[in-house]
Amino acid sequence: METAVLTIETGRGRATVDLTNEVSSFVAGKGDGLLSVFVPHVTAALAVMEVGSGSEADFLDVLDRLLPRDDRWRHRHGAVGHGADHLVPALLSSGLTIPVVEGRMALGTWQSVVLIDTNVDNPRRSVRLSFVPG
Repeated sequence: METAVLTIETGRGRATVDLTNEVSSFVAGKGDGLLSVFVPHVTAALAVMEVGSGSEADFLDVLDRLLPRDDRWRHRHGAVGHGADHLVPALLSSGLTIPVVEGRMALGTWQSVVLIDTNVDNPRRSVRLSFVPG
């Protein structure tokens, strides 16, 4: 298995970060296999989604409706609504498995690998990439 860790600056606001280029570079030339993308944080998640068409903002709006950023949460440290951030990876995923064919992710035409980070208290995230040749 080959592995690498990306350090992603998400800033102090809610963020969706397109990781597709970095992940594509990691698997380039590796042949066939499986790629694992994993975010080791309890307040961030990963998604495969379309980017660049407004879907990112729409997705954050959906999360705001599902998980309002107010003081209703039992988990109460950090910024107001931080308890909601801890539920994001329970609704989404902390990890993705993507087939790699001839050194390229086998994603659909409009699919991108996206980091979802709603935690305004943590501006830096790690994303672990692992490739298992097939």
